[in-house]
Amino acid sequence: MRHGKKLNHLGRTNSHRKAMMGNMASSLIMHKRITTTLAKAKALRIYVEPLITKSKSDTTHSRRTVFSYLQSKDAVIELFRDIAEKVANRPGGYTRIIKLENRLGDNAEMAIIELVDYNTVYGADAAPAAKKSTRRRGGAGKGKAADAVAPAAAAEVTPADDAVVVEEEAPKADVAETPATEAPASPEKEENAEKGE
Repeated sequence: MRHGKKLNHLGRTNSHRKAMMGNMASSLIMHKRITTTLAKAKALRIYVEPLITKSKSDTTHSRRTVFSYLQSKDAVIELFRDIAEKVANRPGGYTRIIKLENRLGDNAEMAIIELVDYNTVYGADAAPAAKKSTRRRGGAGKGKAADAVAPAAAAEVTPADDAVVVEEEAPKADVAETPATEAPASPEKEENAEKGE
């Protein structure tokens, strides 16, 4: 019976699982976001969050401990130099898992795991939402707003008028104007026009 065994083996041996988690953690640290299966994302969150917590104390011992998990000098440097500064005030919860559609080949549940402080998915939606204003009934406020904008617009138009005057000073070519003639309307259009009147 498997009572009290919470570790997901992910169908791999211990050495394979450790190597895979180390590689995925390095990729997450370097790229700030990776796409993987939901089970691997949940296992990676358990694996990488203690490493990010260790990076808050920049000591030789913590660097060596993290390196023993990641086996990548570049990932350790990135973690301690850039990521540790951003998560300094965050008390845990450094990653976010976003579920995606199932994979086409084997219908496996897919997910994106990303570092919360480097998110791009939720940050893009929040910025336009802040710009929207509330809608109100009535037009009483429009007149006041238009009056306030009009003097500012008049001040901006003044330099543009000078530029227009300079353009008009250029000599113009003589163009013979011919009166426009209307094309004879088809009988169907005349009948439709009479019915409409």
